[in-house]
Amino acid sequence: MILLITPSARGQECAASLKADTGSETHWAENLQQAMARLREQSYSAVVLDQFLLENEPAESDQVLEHLGTAFPVYLNFAVSGMERLLREVRSALHRRKREETQARRSVEQQIRSEMCESLTAMLLSCELAMSVPEVPAPAAEKIRLIDNLARDMRLRLGAN
Repeated sequence: MILLITPSARGQECAASLKADTGSETHWAENLQQAMARLREQSYSAVVLDQFLLENEPAESDQVLEHLGTAFPVYLNFAVSGMERLLREVRSALHRRKREETQARRSVEQQIRSEMCESLTAMLLSCELAMSVPEVPAPAAEKIRLIDNLARDMRLRLGAN
């Protein structure tokens, strides 16, 4: 979803063009107060901000920027920019956002995988140490072997060595 913030009379037209070009639902806010209300209600992938508003209402602009969440901000001067530039900038921002989300997801996945492998290694080592204790009762030894087998299976599923 995209939020377009501009007092421009072409705001509705720009929102419709963005929706047609990107396939993303697009909301239009004519001022920063409306933008704040929309940002509280919805989560957006990109927020297009008219530089005119940023320069003329700096305090309210800062509040809007604080509430963007994970939305990619796109700053555009609607007085000098045409529709093609608007569409190009938003497509570029959406592409960057998608790329960064993919990279972040991969990074988190790798971190979790690494932490899981460390824990599994510790479990396997503990199982080996527990089995080396003299005179381990048979029921306990069976449970330790079961834990060891489960840990080895999990390690294989994670693709760890």
